[in-house]
Amino acid sequence: MTGARPSAAEKRRAGERGSGSPGCAGRERRRGKGRGAAAEAAPGRKRRPELAAAAAAGSMSGAAGAGRALAALLLAASVLSAALLAPGESPERGTDSAARQDLNQKKHVELKMDQALLLIHNELLGTSLTVYWNSESCYHCLYQVLVNVSRSGKPGKPSIAAVAVSTQHGSILRLNDTLEEREVCRLEYKFGEFGNYSLLVKHPNNGGNEISCDVVVNKDPIDSNLPVSIAFLIGLVLIIAISFLRLLLSLQDFNNWISKVINSRETDRLINSELGSPSRADPLVGDTQPEVWRPSAPPPRLRCVDTFRGIALILMVFVNYGGGKYWYFRHASWNGLTVADLVFPWFVFIMGSSIFLSMTSILQQGCSKFKLLGKIAWRSFLLICIGIVIVNPNYCLGPLSWDKVRIPGVLQRLGVTYFVVAVLELLFAKPVPENCASERSCSSLRDLTSSWPQWLFILLLESVWLSLTFFLPVPGCPTGYLGPGGIGDLGKYPNCTGGAAGYIDRVLLGDDHLYQHSSSAVLYHTEVAYDPEGILGTINSIVMAFLGVQAGKILLYYKDQTKDILIRFTAWCCILGLTSVALTKVSENEGFIPVNKNLWSISYVTTLSSFAFFILLVLYPIVDVRRLWTGTPFFYPGMNSILVYVGHEVFKNYFPFQWKLADNQSHKEHLTQNIVATALWVLIAYILYKKKVFLKI
Repeated sequence: MTGARPSAAEKRRAGERGSGSPGCAGRERRRGKGRGAAAEAAPGRKRRPELAAAAAAGSMSGAAGAGRALAALLLAASVLSAALLAPGESPERGTDSAARQDLNQKKHVELKMDQALLLIHNELLGTSLTVYWNSESCYHCLYQVLVNVSRSGKPGKPSIAAVAVSTQHGSILRLNDTLEEREVCRLEYKFGEFGNYSLLVKHPNNGGNEISCDVVVNKDPIDSNLPVSIAFLIGLVLIIAISFLRLLLSLQDFNNWISKVINSRETDRLINSELGSPSRADPLVGDTQPEVWRPSAPPPRLRCVDTFRGIALILMVFVNYGGGKYWYFRHASWNGLTVADLVFPWFVFIMGSSIFLSMTSILQQGCSKFKLLGKIAWRSFLLICIGIVIVNPNYCLGPLSWDKVRIPGVLQRLGVTYFVVAVLELLFAKPVPENCASERSCSSLRDLTSSWPQWLFILLLESVWLSLTFFLPVPGCPTGYLGPGGIGDLGKYPNCTGGAAGYIDRVLLGDDHLYQHSSSAVLYHTEVAYDPEGILGTINSIVMAFLGVQAGKILLYYKDQTKDILIRFTAWCCILGLTSVALTKVSENEGFIPVNKNLWSISYVTTLSSFAFFILLVLYPIVDVRRLWTGTPFFYPGMNSILVYVGHEVFKNYFPFQWKLADNQSHKEHLTQNIVATALWVLIAYILYKKKVFLKI
């Protein structure tokens, strides 16, 4: 990061708030987002309402009718969220807030989100104290000076110091005698947001030389997670309402189906005379004449793929808009996983699935490989350009300057990953059998054996990542270092953030062209630039996308064989999950290769791929087989992901996606704003879907 380094006390006060200082330094990381290829839409034919009910008897025929209700319910949910989470007389601003504010003014402490007030009472005569602080989530970190407390002058009149402490994670406090530098006491405590606490340091009443350190709650903290619970309940009510609406529509459709059976001749006359005979099956509405499979016909669109993409996209929009400023909706400081760490790899995974499905469809329509190669190159080029020119976080430093432009990025990585995986599949593309079960020669592992050249290339790439990560010499750092640097590892390697991954980026790209506000800077106080979308991590994003390709092959090679598809999804989920267990030893920091989003470690890839296969395992039978759920509302943004992604980045600072908050230090106000903004993008995606407007590159 640029600029002078704050003092240890100032860094500690910034703590784990994550909001940072005003301006560019306070910009939160916008990672784990985006997707590679825009979805190609093929919406079903629209029918007149009075005839659609007579023509449709399928379980998904109510989806179109529920669309308008969905839009109304989304807006109602946003309004309800705003009403329930609106600014008001919150507990921290409540009846006794005046006393607390008066105390804060006297002690010169202004509390912010995720902070509590700690009053340290030193009753030790002739002993000054130095209080050190550390977070339980900071692995092997140096203690940071929290505050100095002067000695007590008279018995019964303690010296008092006030300080703000972080409430995001548990705190470790160590009190030392300032002069003798010996430890007086140590304690661990989980403070609550906007709580008021006293730490009493004194000799026990028995008159011994022992020293006791006790925490007393002066004022109870607020429940900062209550707004999330309310929002969750609102979402649950919304899902129940939509499901009930669909049930009513399905009952109406059943009645219309009965009428159709009784008077089928009149129904057929209306359909043929006013709508024309359907030429192909509509996946959204009912029983039409079955279409004969032709080699040149594109395979039916799998709604579970678009739904999965939409789920990742909605999560991405929400966490990028702030996620209510909750720590679990932000990226992990180093090792470990939060909700924000899920979305980017899922996008990469589903992009891999889309690559195989769309490429197979295009080749079946007679497109030459050379022409398709040109489309792949052009799409990759556009993704990289959009990432550098339009969605570039270094704009917060001022107008775009080529001296300071960030070269790596989310869309840039997606563009490179898309190009490598798509070209790899194009070079070794083979025709997909219509029905593998009908061929005796069809192996039960055909989806794997047909891809052995691609697997050989992927294993070679992973060998490169392992070799560079663990054997590349990095000046001033231990070989194979995977830590955050800064104050981590007891401050031994402050400039070794990311080990080989960070070193390669700084040598090849330069510090000025990397991300300047890494998530590790908040907790580990790192100073060197580190880009989570750097060069070395791109290798593992290619591996992630190729695992998505395997999911796409399973869906296409074993189409109409639900049992075989689910068995393979389960097998991949278990294999990748067990691999993660072996690599991490089921530990956040103690494994061979920890799960790490900043490094895109191989354990991170296997863990998130295991989750992705599990999600498809759930979505495929529900959405595409049984059709118990249409994927609403996630399906709509999943069909227009590039537009929603770029749009939410470009318009994030404009009304109605953002407005001035009455209390900028309130989780509930931020959460309300972020929920409304996310719901608006769902509504926009729905309207564009109904208008058949899709952004494709």
